[in-house]
Amino acid sequence: MKRVVVGAAIVDREGRLLAAQRAEPPELAGGWEFPGGKVDPGEDDHAALVRECQEELGVLIEVGEQVGGDWPLSGGYVLRVWLAAIVRGEPEAKEHLDLRWLAMDELDDVTWLPADLPIVYAVRDRLGED
Repeated sequence: MKRVVVGAAIVDREGRLLAAQRAEPPELAGGWEFPGGKVDPGEDDHAALVRECQEELGVLIEVGEQVGGDWPLSGGYVLRVWLAAIVRGEPEAKEHLDLRWLAMDELDDVTWLPADLPIVYAVRDRLGED
C-alpha cells in the first residue's frame, strides 16, 4: 500500500494560490509548499486534506478536482494534490513560518520545494494565466 501525503492547492476568488513556508524539518525549512500532510490509517484522502487544513491553517476547505495523479516523494511516499477553496475562516500560519497568496504571475516569487514545483505549474496550467 502506498504511503500518501495530501496537499491543497487553495485558490481564492481572485485566482491567487496559497503557498505555505515550511518550518521543519531543517532540510526543508524555508521552502514553500502546498499545505497538507500524511493520510492517517483508515482515513481517506479528502478527509485527511480537510483535517490537515484545519490543523495547519485554521480553515475549513471544500475539496475540488485532483491535480494530476500520484507525484513521487522521497521515502516511498506519493503526493496527491487537489484544488480547494476556503469555505470558512482566514488562513493562519499555525505550523508554517509564513503564508503568501500568489497571483499566477507571481508563482516564481518563492522557492518551492522541488517535489511541489511541477504541481505548481500543473495548477497554473489548469487555472490558465488570465
